[in-house]
Amino acid sequence: MTLEEAIAAQPAWLGVWLNILVFGAFVAPLALFAWKATRLTGAIALMTSLLAGFGVKLMFDQMGYVKLLGLPHILLWTPLALFLWKKLQQQDLPIWPRRILIGILTVLTISLVFDYVDALRYLFGERTAFTG
Repeated sequence: MTLEEAIAAQPAWLGVWLNILVFGAFVAPLALFAWKATRLTGAIALMTSLLAGFGVKLMFDQMGYVKLLGLPHILLWTPLALFLWKKLQQQDLPIWPRRILIGILTVLTISLVFDYVDALRYLFGERTAFTG
């Protein structure tokens, strides 16, 4: 079973959420390239999300569809979320980049809540891989 097949076998709401996640983690950071003040932030957010996605795929290939698949998100998006939060504290940030950053940070935070819960469930013994 591929990662895509495993995801497709999940409840419909998860597919909707993953589309929102892809938009927030991969598409929205591209919009930050439109402003000089947020180009580096957009690049950091995009590269971090690409590395996290690559990490999830590698883990899936090694372990299957387990609750621990959010670990790359935890390791990479937690510092990214803190970085974005700090960026939002800048008073001179234009309004649209600020709104985009809020959107990205919101999506990452929601995802991280799921990821932390799933990782804790895995650590506390829920280690059965989803088989479809």
